[in-house]
Amino acid sequence: MKIAVLGAAGQLGRDLCPRLAVFGEVVPLSRAELDLERPESIRAAVESVRPDVFVNCAAYNLVDKAESAPEAARAVNDTGVEALATACAGIWAKLVHFSTDYVFGADAVRSAPYTETDPPGPVSAYGESKLRGEHAALAASANNLVIRTCGLYGVWGSGGKGGNFVETMLRVAGQGKPLRVVADQRCTPSYTADIADATVALLGRGAGGLFHVVNGGDCTWYEFAAEIFRQSGLTPSLTPITSAEFGAAARRPPYSVLSTAKLFAHDVPAPRLWTDALAAYLLERRNR
Repeated sequence: MKIAVLGAAGQLGRDLCPRLAVFGEVVPLSRAELDLERPESIRAAVESVRPDVFVNCAAYNLVDKAESAPEAARAVNDTGVEALATACAGIWAKLVHFSTDYVFGADAVRSAPYTETDPPGPVSAYGESKLRGEHAALAASANNLVIRTCGLYGVWGSGGKGGNFVETMLRVAGQGKPLRVVADQRCTPSYTADIADATVALLGRGAGGLFHVVNGGDCTWYEFAAEIFRQSGLTPSLTPITSAEFGAAARRPPYSVLSTAKLFAHDVPAPRLWTDALAAYLLERRNR
C-alpha cells in the first residue's frame, strides 16, 4: 500500500508518517509539491503519486485572520479540499482529512459532549470553512475518513514557527511574565501522538465516514495552562479571564467537547485522559 501525507512536516504529520509505515510505503508531500490554494494543480499532483490512501494534514488555521480574510480560509479548507477529494476519487484513493471542534459553537447552552450525529454550528469563518471541507470530503466517497480533533500539540511544534499552546505557556512563564488565559471555553486539547495512533487504528479497520478523535476528559484553556505548570513544577502568575476580555477577532465555541464513543463500535481504543497525555508530551519533549 502507498500512503501520501500532505503536511508531513507539521506536528500531526510528523507523528503520523512513521506510524503509517506499518501499512507500506509513505510518501511525505510538502506545499511545494501540492498546494491546496492552487486547485487546478491538485489532480496532476495526486495522479503523479497515485497513492492508495491520501492523508491531508494541511489546513488554513489562522482563526482570527480568517475573519477579515475568509476567502483565504475557504481556498484551502473548502475549495482545496473539494479538489483534493475529487482527485482522490478519480484514482479510487481513500482520503483521510482532519477537521476541528470549531465546527460547533452555535449552541450557547451545550454541556454534553458532541457526537458525530449532532448538527454542527460554527461561529467563525474558519469553522465554516472547515465544515464545508468536511462536506466535500464525505460527499466524494463514502470510503473517505474525516476526523475531527481539537487543540493539537506535539513535540514537532515545540520549536516551530507557530509552536503550540503548551510551548507558548512554558515560554512566557520562563520569561517571568504574567499570564492571562481564557477560562470560559471548554474543550479537550489533544496530543498529536495519540491522534496519530487512533488514526492508524481506524485505517487498519477500514473505517470510513466521520469520527471524533480527542484525548479523554475536558478542561478550559485556563485549566490546561494550570496543569501544564503543575506538571512542570512552575508557579507563574496565572489569571483566568473571559473570552470578551481576551478580545480575539474570531468567536470560539464556549463548549466544544467531542465524544469519542463511536470509536468503540469500531474496536478502536479511545485516547487516554488529557492529563495523562500532557504528562507523556512533557516527557517526550524532555527526551527529544
